[in-house]
Formats: sequence, structure tokens, C-alpha cells
Amino acid sequence: MIQFSVVVPTLNESENIDLLLTRLFALKLTPGSFEVIFVDDGSSDGTTEKIREWPDNTYVHLIERQDKPDLTASILAGATAAKSNVIVVMDADLSHPTEQLSAIVTPVINGQYDVAVGSRYIAGGSTKNWPLHRQILSRVGGWLARPLCDVNDATSGYFAFRRELGKTISNHAHGYKILLELLMANQGKLRVTEIPICFHDRTHGTSKLSFAHQQAYVQRLIALAGGAVSLNTAGRFTLVGLFGVLIDALVFQWMINQNAGLALAHFMSFFVAATVNYTLNSKWAFREHHAGYLQWHQFGRFLTVAAFALLLRGGILALLVYVCHIPPPLAIFPAIFATAAVNYLGSAFYVFPSENNRPSLNIRWRVAAIGVVIFVLLLRFVYFGLAQLIPDEAYYWQYAQHMDLSFYDHPPMVAWLIWLGTSILGHNEFGVRIGALLCGLITMGYLYALTQNLYDKSSAMRAVLLLAILPLGFASGILMTPDAPLIAAWAATLYYMERALVAGRNTAWLGMGIAFGLGLLSKYTLGLLGIAALVFVIIDPTARRWMKRPHPYLAAILALVLFSPVIIWNAQNDWASFAFQSTRLLSDGYDFAVHNQMLYITILLTPVGFLAAAYALFSGKSQDEDEFQHRRRQFVQVFTGVPLLIFFTLSTFDLPKFHWTAPVWLAVLPTIAWMISQHPVSTMTKHLQAAWQPTIIICIFCYAFVLHYVVLGIPGIPYNLYTEHYFWRETTHEIEQIAQGVRHQTGQEPIIVGMSKWSVASALYFYKQKYVNLDIRSRNMFGDSGAMYDYWFPSQSPTNRPIIQIGMKPISLDQIRKGYEIKQMLIQPGAIEYRVIERHGRPVRRVYYRVSKGFGGAEFK
Repeated sequence: MIQFSVVVPTLNESENIDLLLTRLFALKLTPGSFEVIFVDDGSSDGTTEKIREWPDNTYVHLIERQDKPDLTASILAGATAAKSNVIVVMDADLSHPTEQLSAIVTPVINGQYDVAVGSRYIAGGSTKNWPLHRQILSRVGGWLARPLCDVNDATSGYFAFRRELGKTISNHAHGYKILLELLMANQGKLRVTEIPICFHDRTHGTSKLSFAHQQAYVQRLIALAGGAVSLNTAGRFTLVGLFGVLIDALVFQWMINQNAGLALAHFMSFFVAATVNYTLNSKWAFREHHAGYLQWHQFGRFLTVAAFALLLRGGILALLVYVCHIPPPLAIFPAIFATAAVNYLGSAFYVFPSENNRPSLNIRWRVAAIGVVIFVLLLRFVYFGLAQLIPDEAYYWQYAQHMDLSFYDHPPMVAWLIWLGTSILGHNEFGVRIGALLCGLITMGYLYALTQNLYDKSSAMRAVLLLAILPLGFASGILMTPDAPLIAAWAATLYYMERALVAGRNTAWLGMGIAFGLGLLSKYTLGLLGIAALVFVIIDPTARRWMKRPHPYLAAILALVLFSPVIIWNAQNDWASFAFQSTRLLSDGYDFAVHNQMLYITILLTPVGFLAAAYALFSGKSQDEDEFQHRRRQFVQVFTGVPLLIFFTLSTFDLPKFHWTAPVWLAVLPTIAWMISQHPVSTMTKHLQAAWQPTIIICIFCYAFVLHYVVLGIPGIPYNLYTEHYFWRETTHEIEQIAQGVRHQTGQEPIIVGMSKWSVASALYFYKQKYVNLDIRSRNMFGDSGAMYDYWFPSQSPTNRPIIQIGMKPISLDQIRKGYEIKQMLIQPGAIEYRVIERHGRPVRRVYYRVSKGFGGAEFK
């Protein structure tokens, strides 16, 4: 009885036929248990004759196709003619090891799996004697397919499957990668296993792979992902795009000549070109996929893509003009071409998606995750070096200028990252923020791995999507504050804790010790995960066994060793940092602020994310929940709930900081991501699932809008929104002019005092010109707290040198605490004055200052 059929497509393989059949029938398999079906696509070298001449044709069959050669069609023809229900596909060129045939087909025959793949890219798999360019092409092809399917070698030509699955393959399928078609047609419904094989390059004949095959593969891959892509649409889109480039450039040049300004010129030229492009694309370029008339939902999607492209283009234009110093009339061309990909892919996948080959919801979410994450990363990469530092970042840059084992108000990791970044990239925003960019990527990687371990690959991709678009993830991925390394270490610690406590991996404790130690070097908050781990070990019987093993204790010792620089610094400085962190919550008086905490969480997660997190944490046990699902739910609830409970407890008597709970939500993001694609069990979950798409769009638009606003501005919108905390480059230039005037009048070097705890002084330090020598202090000069400025500039004796106070508001120049007059410490203080700070000819903020003839000392009254 025939148990399986081997289908071998051929095209001019005469030199390999005899050897292939000899190897197949020499296998130690039951005689008559399989048949070999050759499907020939018009060979001209005697291949068909070789097959017919085989001595025993009982189990060898030949099908000669007359249509255009196509590997997919050949395999399907062979599967249709097969006498068994299990099909094995292999090449005729002897590249696939026949000795692995039994290992590949047995799991399918036994009913354990629906598909078994001979994989080159798992442990034990390899390729031999393959040219480097072929290895690269194979790897790239596999990587391109990996986001859409869940096997490591989706381009393998050696696999077994149940014959009825062939009927699910689309009629539009063509090309040489039928395995991908099979997997995509049954996404999420198949039991798939991979068997390691050693792939050998052919020794006889020539490869049939051509550029046309590669092009067809990429085109088909995009079509399977739901994109309306074809040679016709791509060619027409290119023509429309080139016409749009011409219009864009002409309008931009005309606006620049009219002195309209960079932002207004780029906005107007884009809108004119985008209107023309949309009309031509909808009527002509993508006409084969749609009716050819305007549809409101498509127009709304077009506006969304256009807005994203416009705001990204503004950053690219600013980068070219302000950093690369390219003239605007030339810079507009690379800016246009760089964002053309956003327009094309947005049009192909979102505005005019394929209606003939609509993928499953799961695949659409995967494609959305890829597109959104790439776009968000582009936003970060383009803008992270253009946007000026916020005062917090400038303060941590000051850390790096006074390198130490630790600091008064934070551990040293942020300083170390800034020092490393500025040492490589220089004294600029790029150097300061590169650490945040890298920490964001590390967070994404660990969150992806954690979610895949808890749920599946699709949920992992959606979790990364959520991290990219939620405020808690976007801000930490672009701003260089202690939260950037903290969130990366938090994600890493969660990953290793799950591997250790849920999966029971001994080696995970090493990673957890390292991640925990690095996290404590970032921010003390990470210690809350230690409390959560202890709670989990106590309530989970399986994890409780670790209390009797040395692994967690060794991990704790390793974390303590990594944390030792902070301990040493504190020992040398009267335990100042530990005392500050432990007493500041208790020393400021009672202030009930649970409502503030709720508001901050809603902002960090968005309202939709807040409701989804609440549902994920408080949903009860399902009826069919197995042990792993129970422990998974318990892990998420404990590692989110314990830190959150501590923060809520603190907020009952003290005002929390806006960002404190940001890393806490990393533990529940996997569950939220998993819930997005689950069948809704209630009206609430249905509405939550539907609300994610507009939430994602709104979040991305807000980030892009704000970044464009602070870098280039938005035509018609003035700079008057919290700008007293920003635009310190222009403000510092104005302060330098004031200092120069005082220096000229008095003949003495003035002392410039930033009248805030640390923000004003730090921003002035960062943005002062290298050749300008300014003596800058913080408000601790007047006896108030200055955080690390108390250590860097501990005191100032009375002096007759001029004093220039700088403040964001007038009141900051007169008093620090209620009833505590600054003027009493100054010698002949002048009146409070202000200057209007301009940027590119537009007023952006005011800065307030006062000049005094001297300083009488902190005790002078």
C-alpha cells in the first residue's frame, strides 16, 4: 500500500534522474510504500526519456505539462495525480538529502503534524558547497518571509504535507516557493514541524533560479501580505511619483523665493503634489485593484498616509538643511524621494489594499506591526538629533561631564551612556540621545521574546507595535533620561524571570542577575521586580522550589556586584543618595494623589490601553485554562500588580511623578497584544479591539506633529505651548549677549545663575558656545537645593562680580521658598527684565533676567 508520494518537478535534469531514483529506492523503506511522480515542464535535454527508461516503472510516474513552466503548478499537478494522502516535495538536482526522507514524512504519516519542513536554518541544519550569493539570496528570502509565517526556512523546497491542503492554495499562486503559499493559505491552522537537513549544491546541470523568479517571489510575498503590488501598479506609481516630484519641487522653489520659510514651503508644495498624486493613483496607478472613483474611507486613509509622510519629510528636510547644510532647493529632492516609499507602501497596503487576496486578520496585524514599527523607528532616527534637549537631558549630560561612580539623585547608568555616546558622536543631541535609541531597540527585542514565550509570534509582533506607539515606549526610546535604560533593563529582567520562574531554565538566573544589576544602575525602581519575584515564588508551588536552590542567591550576589559602584559612592558621601530616595516621600507632607496616578497612567497607556490593561489584569480564570495558562496569567498579574500596588500606596500620601509607572506596564503588554486578535467574549472587548486602530493612528500623528513642531514649526500655529522649558539653544545665545554687555560695562566676568534646581543651569551649560567662557551656577548658590550642583558647585563666597539671574518666570528671580527673598542676598539688584527669543524670525518664548552688582552670600540679609 502506498503511504506517501514523492513529487519531483523537473526541467532539464537528465543527468540527475538515475542517481536520484537509485538513492530513493535504496532507502530502507517498505517496498511499495511510496511512489515517485515526476512533473516535467518541457525539458529539452532528454529528461523525460530518462524517466521512461527507468527499469521498474511500477512506482515511477511521469506527467508532462504543456503550460508555461511554473514550479507551483507542477507540484500541484503531481499532488492531484498522487495515489496517497501524504505528499513529499523535493528537487531533482540531488540537493535534498534522500536519507532524511523518512524523518520528514513520518510525522505527517503518523498524524502528528500537517506539514514537515526540511530546514537548513535550525539547529543541525546546514548548507554545503553553495555559492555565497545563493546563500545570501536564500537567507534574505527567508528573512522576508519570517514576519508572515512561523517557520525558520519558509523557502525550503523539501517538505511533506497532507494532500488535501493543496486545495487551499490560491489560484493566484505562482513561482518557485509553494511552501510559503501552503503556510500562508492555512495561517494559524497547521501543525508544523521542522527537520534539520544538510543542503548540498547541485553537481550536475544548471540552476533555474533567475532574477525574474526573485522578482516574482517578492511580488507574491507582498501580495500574500495584502499589498496591491504588481509591475503595472509599481510602474504607474513611479510615473505618477515623478510627475509629483516635479510639481513638488516647483512649488517649493517658488515658495522659498517668496520668503515663505522652510516649513510653509514644504507644507504647501507637499499638499499640491499629494492632491495630484492621489487623483492619478486612484484613477490610474491602482485602477486594476479598484473601481477608479473616489471613496471616502480611502480618502481618509490617504490623508493619514499623507500626513505621516509630510511630517517625516519635514524632519528629513531639516536634517539636510540644518545639519548637512544643503541648500533648501537641493535638499527638497532627497526629502521627496526618501518619503516616496512611505506613500507607496501606505497606498499599496492601506489606501488601496488588494481586494482579491485579502489575508487573515492575524496577517494584517503582522503587516501593520511591521509598517508601524519601522515608521516609528524612522521618526526617532530622523528627529532624535534635531530636536533640542529638554532640561532633564541637559542635566544628565552634566552628569557625564562630572563622571563618578554614582550621583545624588540617580544611579550612574544614564551618565555612562551619555558619556559613551558623546565620545563617539560628539557634543550634540545625537551623542546624548543615541543611548536612548539603542535602549529602545533592546526593549523591543526583550519584549518580543517575552511575549513569544508567553503566547505566540503574532502576539509578540503586536506587543512591539504597542510599545512603539504608546507614550510610555515612544518617549523612553527618544529621550535620554534614566527611564531609557531602566525600561530596557526592566524588559530584560522580565524575560529572564519568566524563563527562570515559569519555564524553569537554570541558565536564566545568570541573565536575570546581570539584567537586575544593570537595572539598579539605571534607577532604584527596578528593585520592585525583586519584590514581585519573591511574591511569585511564595504563591506558585512550582517556582517555590527555587528557594532551596543556589541559583537565585547567586543571581542576587551578581546583581549586587554590578550595583557596587552605587554602594561605594554612597559610602563615600554619607549615604546621601539612599537617604534622599528613602526620605523624600515622607518629608514633604501628606498629599493624597491617587487620582493623579490614575490620570498619569491613562496618559502613559492611552485610554484604550488603560481599559485593556485593566481587563487583562482583572479578567478571571477561563474554564479550559491549563496549568501553563494559569501560571502565565499569574506571572503577568504578579509582575504588574505588585509594583503597581506599591505605587498606588505611595500616591495615597505623596504626589507621584508622571512617568513613575511606565516600566510597570511592560509585564501586561503581552496579554494586551494577545487579546487584540482573540474572538471577543463581550461587547467591551469587541469595542476595545476596534479602538486600537484609531488609537495607533492618533498616537503616531501626535508624535510626528510634536517633533515637526519643535524642529521646523507648523505653519499657522504659534510657539506658545510650554515653550518656556524649551528652545534653550536660542535662549543661551541671547544670554551670551546679555553677559557680553555686562562684561563690557563692568570689566568683570559675570556669574550667571540659573534660577531653578538644575534645569536652567544645565541647559545653559550644554548650549553655550565652546569659545565662550561662561561661569554658570544653579540656585543652590542662594542656599536652596541644587541636586548634584550642591556637589559640583557647593558654595559661593561673597563677591563684587556682577550676578545675572536667569529664570523661566519672573517669580523665580525673587523667591525660591515662600517668604524667602533673594534680593536680600544681592548687592544693588536691578529690575527684572525679559527678552523675546526668536527662532527663524518667529517669537518662541521669553527669558527673564536681572543683573546685580554683587553677591553678599547665602547668609547675607
